[in-house]
Amino acid sequence: MQKKYEKAVAFLQKCGNGLLGSVNRISMSRMAAGAAILFVLSLIPLLLLGKYNVMCIDDYDYGRQVHDTWMATGSLWESIQTALRQTGEFFMDWQGTYVSCFLMAVCPMNFRYDIAFVVPILMIGMFATGTFFFGRQILVKWLGSDQKQAAFVMFLLLFLFYQVMEAPFEGIYWYNGSTHYILMEALFFFLLTAVSGCIWTGKKSSAVVWCVLACIDGVIVGGGNLVTGLQAEILLVFLLGYTFFQKREKIRYVLFPFLFFTAGFFCNILAPGNMQRSAVDMDTGYSPVTAVVLSFYYAVVFMIGWTSLLVVLVWLALLPVLWQIGKRSKKNFEHPVWVTVGAFCILAAMFTPTLFAVGMVGLARVDNIIQMVYYLCLFFVTTYWFGWLAHRKQKEPAAIGVFLEKTKNGMTVCCLLLVMMVWVLTADKNTYTSISALRSLVNGDAKTYYTEAMERHELYTDESVVDVVVAPFSAKPALFAFNDLTEDEGNWLNLAVTRYYHKNSVKLQE
Repeated sequence: MQKKYEKAVAFLQKCGNGLLGSVNRISMSRMAAGAAILFVLSLIPLLLLGKYNVMCIDDYDYGRQVHDTWMATGSLWESIQTALRQTGEFFMDWQGTYVSCFLMAVCPMNFRYDIAFVVPILMIGMFATGTFFFGRQILVKWLGSDQKQAAFVMFLLLFLFYQVMEAPFEGIYWYNGSTHYILMEALFFFLLTAVSGCIWTGKKSSAVVWCVLACIDGVIVGGGNLVTGLQAEILLVFLLGYTFFQKREKIRYVLFPFLFFTAGFFCNILAPGNMQRSAVDMDTGYSPVTAVVLSFYYAVVFMIGWTSLLVVLVWLALLPVLWQIGKRSKKNFEHPVWVTVGAFCILAAMFTPTLFAVGMVGLARVDNIIQMVYYLCLFFVTTYWFGWLAHRKQKEPAAIGVFLEKTKNGMTVCCLLLVMMVWVLTADKNTYTSISALRSLVNGDAKTYYTEAMERHELYTDESVVDVVVAPFSAKPALFAFNDLTEDEGNWLNLAVTRYYHKNSVKLQE
C-alpha cells in the first residue's frame, strides 16, 4: 500500500513538473496574443448589445437643432453649420466646452435614428486604442519594457477595465455622456502619446510630426470636460519640466503642444457661458482649498472601492511580468516615493473639479475615466517599485523578486485561471459587463427593449399624434441604466423629447 502511494505521488509530481515546464515555455508573444484574444472576445457581447441601443437623455436637447436642420434640408453641410452656431451659443450662454458641445450636437442618431449601434463601436474603439498606445508608450519608453510585455500588460488591463467599469452605460452606450468624458479622455491619451513621442524619438522629422499632431490634439482636448482638462494641464507641465531638465534639446517640441492646449483650456474655463450658468445653477461647490483637501480623501475611498477581487487577481497575474520589466530595464528608478506621490496627486486632482463646481463626487460618467487612470497608475507604479528593488545596490536580492523569478509563468497562468472562474461563475450575472450583456442578449431583454423603443419612435414621428403617451418598458438590459420618461409631462426629460419631435406633450402611461 505504501509503495502504491509513493508511486502515485511520484506520478503526480512528474505530471505537475511537466505541466509547469510546459507553462514556463510559453513565449511572451503567445501570452500577448492570448491576452488580445481574451480582450476581443470579452468585447463581442458588448458590441452585440449595441445593436439594441437608442438615443436618450441629453442626446435630445443637444441634438435638436441639428436634427431640425437635417429634417428640413437633408444637407450635411447645413447641419454642421447649425452645430457650429449652436456651439457658439452654448459658449456664450451655457458652457465653454466647445469641442464636446459640437460633437454632442452632431449625434449620429440625429441623421438616422436606428444607427445608435455605432456609439459603442466608436467609444470602445477610441478609448481602448488611446489607452493601449498611451500605456504601451509609458511601459516601453519610460519604464524600459519590450513591446510584447507591454502588449500583454495593456490587453489584460483593458479586459479588466471593461469588465468592472463603474458605469458601462455612460461610458459605452450613451452618446452624449461618453463623448464628453470617455472620448475626450481617449484624445488626451493620444495627446500624451504624441508628446512622449516628441521626447523620445531620435529623428527631427518624427519629432516635428509628433509635435504638430500634439498641437492639433491639444486644442481639441482643451475644449473638452474640465476633469480631463485639469489632468492634462498638470501632466503637460510635468512633461515640460522634465524636458527642460533632462532633454533640453526637445523643449520646443513639448512647449508648443503645452501652449496650444493651455490656450484652448483657458478659452474653455473663461467662456462667458460658464459665468451665466453658475448664476442660475442651484448647485454650490466647495472653496478651492476645501475641494483640494477633499479630493485626496475621496481618492482613497474610490481606490478602495475599485480594488475588487478581479482587480487583485489580474494584478497578481501581472506581477511576474512587471518584475521582469523592472529588472531588465536600463532606466533609472531612483524616486519610487515621489513617483507614487505624484501618481496619487494626479488621481486626486480628477476629483477636484466636481467638488469645486457642484460640491459632490460620484458622477458615474466622470468616475469611468478616473477609474481607468487609477488602474494605469496601479500597474505603472508597481513596475517602478520593482525596477527600484531590482536595481538597488545591495548584496541580497529582494525577496519578492526571488519569489517571482521562481514562479515564472506559473503564477500568471494560475491567477488568470482564477480570473476566468470568478468572471464566468459569479453568482450575480450583472456584476461583470460582458456576462451581463450576454445575459440580456440570451434572455431577450435587449430585443424586447429595442422593439418597444422603436414603437415609441413611431409615435414620436407620427404627425397625427400631438400628445404622445407611451407605455413603460417591460424589459431593459441591466447595462442600460438610465432614467426613463415619467408620468409628468413637465419633467425635464419629457420636455426634451417633446421639443425634439415638436409635440404638445410626451408622457409615460399611468
